[in-house]
Amino acid sequence: MSDAEDDAAEPAGPRSGWEEITGQLRRNSTSRWGLYIVSVVIAVAIWVFIDGVLLDYHFAEKYWYSPVTAPPGSPSLAPPVGISNQFGTGTWAHPLGTDHRGRDILARLVYGTRVAIQVGIVATGIGAVAGTLIGAVSGYYGGWIDDALQRFVETFYAIPFIVMMIAIMSTFGRNLWIAIVGVSVITMPVFARLIRSEVLSVREEEYIEAAKAAGLRDRAIIWRHVIPNSLAPVLVQATLQIGVNILIVAALSFLGFGAQPPTPSWGAMLAQSREYMLPDPWFSLWPGLAILVTVVGFNLIGDGLRDAFDPRLDD
Repeated sequence: MSDAEDDAAEPAGPRSGWEEITGQLRRNSTSRWGLYIVSVVIAVAIWVFIDGVLLDYHFAEKYWYSPVTAPPGSPSLAPPVGISNQFGTGTWAHPLGTDHRGRDILARLVYGTRVAIQVGIVATGIGAVAGTLIGAVSGYYGGWIDDALQRFVETFYAIPFIVMMIAIMSTFGRNLWIAIVGVSVITMPVFARLIRSEVLSVREEEYIEAAKAAGLRDRAIIWRHVIPNSLAPVLVQATLQIGVNILIVAALSFLGFGAQPPTPSWGAMLAQSREYMLPDPWFSLWPGLAILVTVVGFNLIGDGLRDAFDPRLDD
């Protein structure tokens, strides 16, 4: 048999861990739908950030409707296209209707994506990094260090998160970055306790003992061995936590502690629709659906990751 035939007869090498995980995600129909939803939402959020933050709504005002000001003569509380109410008949000019100030709801819905995604991803990332470091150190060293750090973490659990967020934003100001910091603070304990439980088992593995015997410092062992081998549940929780944080920032905006007017925000749109629920229920329907679909998308990805990381599902 020739060398070429020998090579062809050899079985393919094993796939890496990430290749196996991404393959399972692609085969899982629910996680695929989650990836589709989240990909669209993040793409919209990136475009909105470029136009709304960097270009000050240049393209929206030139080619569409500004999400912060209404064009002259726009009807207030117009219904969606094809529906009539006491304020008029919906038209394709404003396919989802207009709000109480005559602003296009579709434009505000699209441009409100930035606030939800920015807070959800950035706050989750900061909270995950801080919580991972605290939990890894706590679980690795144990003893009084573990006790002190766990009492610190439990302090945040003792305070209702809405009360903590209102206190933080009342003290430091009501703006989006203060909201991100506040959400990061209440997110950190979730990851700290999660990775600590993983580190308690990882630190007993033979490769950790071998690293100690080789003379590696504790800091190097934590960074090179402990944290990388404890990250699987953190990645799953991070995906799910993004959806939770989107709900939190929507609740803050609803209460007036999130992005401040006239910045478009899904939670603020829900708050503004309270007085118009009966004459124009569509005003509150669209931002509610946007929050629902986005959170479900991240949850579907989280479920897919959890299945992919679960060793019991291996054949």
